[in-house]
Amino acid sequence: MSLSRHRRFPRSRASVRDARAFVRQVLTGWGHTDRLDDITLCVSELATNALLHGAPPGREYCVSLTLDGSVIRLAVRDSGDRQLDVDVPEAGWEACSGRGLRLVREVADDMGVTEEVVGKSVWAAFKSASPNECADDRTWL
Repeated sequence: MSLSRHRRFPRSRASVRDARAFVRQVLTGWGHTDRLDDITLCVSELATNALLHGAPPGREYCVSLTLDGSVIRLAVRDSGDRQLDVDVPEAGWEACSGRGLRLVREVADDMGVTEEVVGKSVWAAFKSASPNECADDRTWL
């Protein structure tokens, strides 16, 4: 059985906070919180990239979460026409940006870009424990 949720966000800096809250709410509701910090970090990076580089002014971006078995897939879709290569070169030490996709690639179990009819979806996949395994882990703390 597969579960899926998505939500659109306006092209504003405050929407990144709202995207994080959406992810936390959905994953908590599904009982999959073992990768919550990783996925929240990644949605921050991908949503920031979408609003700065992908979503044209006046448009929105969409955050989607899908749970299929033990895999959680996070996707951020924008309607921009800018091509994206997830194998970006490493940013220099003094650079103020350019580390987000590298961070996502390191934290996620897999990631990629899907070209859409309009725009693109940048996605990251995370292997998750079952809700029962998450509860078992908490009892040992």
